[in-house]
Amino acid sequence: MDPLTISLVRSSFKSIGAIPEGEDTFARFFYAILFATHPDTRQHFPAAMDIQRDRLMRAISYVIDQLETPESVLPLLAQLGRDHRKYGVTEDHYTAVGDALLAALANLAGPELWTDETDHAWRLTIALIASIMTEAANSDEGPPTRVGTVIEHRRVLDDLAIVRLELDHTMTYEPGQYVSVQVPCRPRMWRYLSLATPPTPDRIVEFHVRRVSGGWVSPAIVGESQIGDTWLIGSPLGSLGMWRDPRRSRLMIGEGTGIAPLRAQLMDTTQRGGTTPRTHLFVSGTYPCDLYDLDMLWALTQTHPRLTVIPVTEHSDDPWWVPRTSHTSGRVQDPLTGQISRVVAEYADWTDHDIEVVGSPSMVRTTKYRLMAAGVDAGNIRHDPLY
Repeated sequence: MDPLTISLVRSSFKSIGAIPEGEDTFARFFYAILFATHPDTRQHFPAAMDIQRDRLMRAISYVIDQLETPESVLPLLAQLGRDHRKYGVTEDHYTAVGDALLAALANLAGPELWTDETDHAWRLTIALIASIMTEAANSDEGPPTRVGTVIEHRRVLDDLAIVRLELDHTMTYEPGQYVSVQVPCRPRMWRYLSLATPPTPDRIVEFHVRRVSGGWVSPAIVGESQIGDTWLIGSPLGSLGMWRDPRRSRLMIGEGTGIAPLRAQLMDTTQRGGTTPRTHLFVSGTYPCDLYDLDMLWALTQTHPRLTVIPVTEHSDDPWWVPRTSHTSGRVQDPLTGQISRVVAEYADWTDHDIEVVGSPSMVRTTKYRLMAAGVDAGNIRHDPLY
């Protein structure tokens, strides 16, 4: 895309963000227009739209920020196109979405900002996005979704469960990727979960799910999932695990269940054998009990001699209501105490490492800023944009 088109798209979108509650208003306008002009599209969305609106804004913001680096955004758009097959999306749907986006943008930007040139720039951008997603969807020969049957549901903490499923079809994915899932008690509420294990011949996948306060889907998975339940699982997304230079030293930072995509990569590396890069893995939680997978990570160090695991917690002791169980004992190393972003930044010089960060959005932002302040090139720090 030419610089003028990118500039017009970016400036008009940022002007909406400058309006009080502009992004939320834009998302509401967009869905109101879409559902009014194309009522048939409403069936593809959940009854509660708050998470959907947030997801829309994150996706648009990321794509606009990456327009000058197509190598970053084109693979993601192709993945999203394949993933959207689960909705039964057609080219007509892409046209409807594009028209609703243009109407919402023009409405909020106003006539002074929404010139003929701006309108043309957005039409070019939307057409490019739609063509990439459509082409990827049309070229995917696999099923739009897989059906996974729950074969194990293990409650490792009161608010955290490990769920294993057997898929009806083989799913090709890279260790480190994530998928959208729909559970039977929450129809049309798709949620993203990281795959915690690499692909296996027996089609077994594993997810680590933490209950989100006020959430719709995660409490149901943690508290209500049963053996025999069937989930729908979308196409793989994300680019973690696709390292630019397999030989460079690596720094991996995972908060809570953010350890899932990192452990999948490490398990895959161990299974493949051969020489592996020097890797430091920081695993963090609020309390020691939150390091629920630490024993497994210690075990990986026995077969991955170039792997170092550093546990970090914000508090040195568990809260009084957490009973002492086996997962809090027998550690090789007591956790360091402090905020994960500060501990990592001060631990060593990471300027010659490729880095992956997985956790809450605030943790990812803070860790990235601290590492950059310590001299790390932003291009060496990777995290999934939409998860």
